[in-house]
Amino acid sequence: MASNEGFLTEEQREMLKIASQNAEVMSSLSLSSSPKSPGPKSPGQHSSMLSEHHHVKAPGGGHSAAVGGVAVRHVRRSHSGKYVRVKKDGAGGKGTWGKLLDTGGESVIDRNDPNYDSGEEPYELVGSTVSDPLDEYKKAVASLIEEYFSTSDVEVAASDLRELGSSEYHPYFIKRLVSMAMDRHNKEKEMASVLLSALYADVINAPQISQGFFMLLESADDLAVDILDAVDVLALFIARAVVDDILPPAFITRARKMLPEASKGFQVLQTAEKSYLSAPHHAELVERRWGGSTHFTVDEVKKKIADLLREYVESGDTSEACRCIRQLGVSFFHHEVVKRALVLAMEIRTAEPLILNLLKEAADEGLISSSQMAKGFTRLAESLDDLALDIPSAKKLFQSIVPQAISEGWLDASFAKSSNEDGEKPDKNDDKLRRYKKEVVTIIHEYFSSDDIPELIRSLEDLGMPEYNPIFLKKLITLAMDRKNREKEMASVLLSALHIEIFTTEDIANGFVLLLESAEDTALDILDASNELAFFLARAVIDDVLAPLNLEEIANMLPPNCSGSETVSMARSLIAARHAGERILRCWGGGTGWAVEDAKDKIQKLLEEYESGGVLSEACQCIRDLGMPFFNHEVVKKALVMAMEKKNDRMLELLRVCFSEGLITINQMTKGFNRIKDGLDDLALDIPNAKDKFEFYVERAREHGWLLPSFA
Repeated sequence: MASNEGFLTEEQREMLKIASQNAEVMSSLSLSSSPKSPGPKSPGQHSSMLSEHHHVKAPGGGHSAAVGGVAVRHVRRSHSGKYVRVKKDGAGGKGTWGKLLDTGGESVIDRNDPNYDSGEEPYELVGSTVSDPLDEYKKAVASLIEEYFSTSDVEVAASDLRELGSSEYHPYFIKRLVSMAMDRHNKEKEMASVLLSALYADVINAPQISQGFFMLLESADDLAVDILDAVDVLALFIARAVVDDILPPAFITRARKMLPEASKGFQVLQTAEKSYLSAPHHAELVERRWGGSTHFTVDEVKKKIADLLREYVESGDTSEACRCIRQLGVSFFHHEVVKRALVLAMEIRTAEPLILNLLKEAADEGLISSSQMAKGFTRLAESLDDLALDIPSAKKLFQSIVPQAISEGWLDASFAKSSNEDGEKPDKNDDKLRRYKKEVVTIIHEYFSSDDIPELIRSLEDLGMPEYNPIFLKKLITLAMDRKNREKEMASVLLSALHIEIFTTEDIANGFVLLLESAEDTALDILDASNELAFFLARAVIDDVLAPLNLEEIANMLPPNCSGSETVSMARSLIAARHAGERILRCWGGGTGWAVEDAKDKIQKLLEEYESGGVLSEACQCIRDLGMPFFNHEVVKKALVMAMEKKNDRMLELLRVCFSEGLITINQMTKGFNRIKDGLDDLALDIPNAKDKFEFYVERAREHGWLLPSFA
């Protein structure tokens, strides 16, 4: 094997490759020149084409030569020395090896051949779809979520997700669940939040929850294309997750650093933090935004708490009682459980050990938080005086329970310190104030029944305690907030009537300060107290009981870090909104059903009609029909301006009759004159002698006793 004759060089291999290609080309050309071809070519044409495209070197390395117009590779030399044309494609001929890569005969693979190679077996490519596990998972969870929305069965959904496996894809489940719920009704949104809380820690771990919500934030821009309020809805989902303790509050700070400021996801985080999680009593508001997980009213929850406590006293089953408390799903209202449990312990002395053990167990399990426990004790401490009427030893019993609770570790020690500090500052006028509160509660209840404002004013004047006017306002609005819209509307109308009649602007402002300072305590019984109080403030401004500037003064009078500041800001937002007057006047149905602008327009028209020859009695009746006695100062103001413009005393006669009939009170008359006095400089631009005329009207009003002595 020393000789290389049996092997091909690289150059020869290249020539073989080119030769095989030429063979294929020749085959196609021969077909095109056959008699069956549409246009047969002449031999000259055929030869020229070959010579043009297929000039190659001879195996011996010599130059190509043409014999009779044919390339050299298509001729061979016989043993006799003659040049003989070979067959087309270089195949055949006696004594030849046939064409290169001859496939004329069928080759058969013999598996018994010692040189058999399985790789030479013919093979067939079979197409198949490559499935992505994530795509399969997404399809499966979409079906699971649809079924959950139909059945509301949390246990089945959790079981199905657990059986599905692929726990590494759980963030995608969270993204799909929330995104599907966002495009549906409040029922599905609430169901999605409930399911996430149920799956937390048991099926889906905390990092996966955070990752799922971050994926939602990243896709917020895409979600906003199909869901117009996607930013607000997703912000509420995140706030709800924080309130439900399945997302840490720090998630918002961390996620904000990872998102571009111009993205929708960044806006979602800002909305969640500022609009929901920073609002006063945000937990209650967020929990109930989509109908709440309990779907109970406050009264129903209180009744359920009372029932479960009585059942516990009878059975003594602590674990069952804790389960019932947990099942209520009102963690923000657990202070009511504490308060009612303590009262029950005082009423049934034999049940005290059981009750205290229940509270201790609930605190140890983390079922009732330390803040809710302290709130419950605080609420009971504030109502001890009233409770002592039914349970004479209430104060003594309470004082014995507090140290025990602190020593056992289920009540914060700061509670005792704060209660002692409060006790060191006794009020000398406690009895007088307590008596006043009791009287005004009766007066307010009578007013809600009779709707008689003059009678209420007489009752307050008979009490003779104007220094407590702010406390009356606090009681009035607190009682109204816990009632229906009718009583809320009546309270706002009463405030307008009391203003200047017997209440000063300072009294009104101080009353609202008292309300705002105690807003957190009020919210313990009235869940939406913050929003209701904001509407009362805004309504006071719309009714001219308070000036917009008074809101700033009220905010400055509040202690630092008081949640009431947020309520004042909310009131400002309500007032600044479009058509604020009409919306706020109608927020509780409206006593008149009009906006302030409508009332002003009606007053202007009735005065113009009277001035143009109308009957005096009809004008008085129209003023009476307005049904807005607290707004009659507007009648006084517009009548005086019209008198200045028309230069006659017809309007003054109307005011005289209205005053003599009691239609316009002295306080409303004084307020109307004060408003003219405050705007005289502007009025003088249109009526040059406005100041002289006003002085004349003031002198005449004093002669008839229309104005208060305090008018300057």
